[in-house]
Amino acid sequence: MSLSYPLQTLLGCVTTHSRRYQCKIRSCQQVQATPPSSVILNADRKLHGSHLASGRDESAAPFVSQRNGVGIIGGVSVDATLKFLRKLVELSLEDGGNSIPFVLCSDPLLIKDLVSYERSYFISSTSKAESSKMDSSPIVQSLRNKRAFLENSGARCIVMPCNVSHSWYEQVSEGSSVPFLNMAECVAKELKEAKFKPLEAGSPLRIGVLATNATLAAGFYKEKLQNEGFEVVLPDRATMEHTVIPATEALNRKDMEGACNLLRIALQVLLVRAANSVILASDDMRDLLPPDDPLLRKCIDPMDSLARSTIKWARSYGDNT
Repeated sequence: MSLSYPLQTLLGCVTTHSRRYQCKIRSCQQVQATPPSSVILNADRKLHGSHLASGRDESAAPFVSQRNGVGIIGGVSVDATLKFLRKLVELSLEDGGNSIPFVLCSDPLLIKDLVSYERSYFISSTSKAESSKMDSSPIVQSLRNKRAFLENSGARCIVMPCNVSHSWYEQVSEGSSVPFLNMAECVAKELKEAKFKPLEAGSPLRIGVLATNATLAAGFYKEKLQNEGFEVVLPDRATMEHTVIPATEALNRKDMEGACNLLRIALQVLLVRAANSVILASDDMRDLLPPDDPLLRKCIDPMDSLARSTIKWARSYGDNT
């Protein structure tokens, strides 16, 4: 079966003098969706099932030839993906740093599926009834195809700046021929290196996590934080039903003030439970608070950690080649 939508691939390079980045878009006009031997049409070149399995097509020239090229799999929000790209560009140029080449793959059908998946975990604040969860196997296959496409495009490292997509990190990264950074692991390691002190003497260091039901249910933030010795504070059911979910509903209605106020309450509830910081692991919620809001000083944006880790990888890889 052929899908007629264009798979957008964004090639980027950063110009250090103007501190701006330039982008070039190539459209892949057809994507074969016959798992497991899916075929991605890469501009003028076909990648057959055997090439997808290895992640490389030796006969085709890669999009990115630099040895520290990064492949980016777009997530549930185009805006969030582009914000990550902006962070990657700006942070890489700090202190006279070198630019990082990248390939960004964004798929509108994947975005639609990810949104539907998140909604399938939605608990209505009025009915308080859990809806049935949708089959995630097509999403996993799509993410794996994009990982292979980016590998074939010359990427030497893969990143996925999307919280809900990390629900399938293990399946998507399995068999990858290049490093595949885990966003939750990047956050946990940075927090460990920061050497925070607990708010209460003799108590464990507590980190809160605020996210959608789908991300919380996947449990990857809790797992990675606990692996680094943190105690994890999650919102209880009442907090989700009376603040987080209504905040999402207000956001969908374009009631930004209402969504912002509800988010503040949810954050304060977690902080009152002696959480040192709160990981704001939601693409929708992250930009609700104004930049000067005092609560933001207590929040951690996983996109920042992923961008810093990506730059660290690119620079260390360059030093060793």
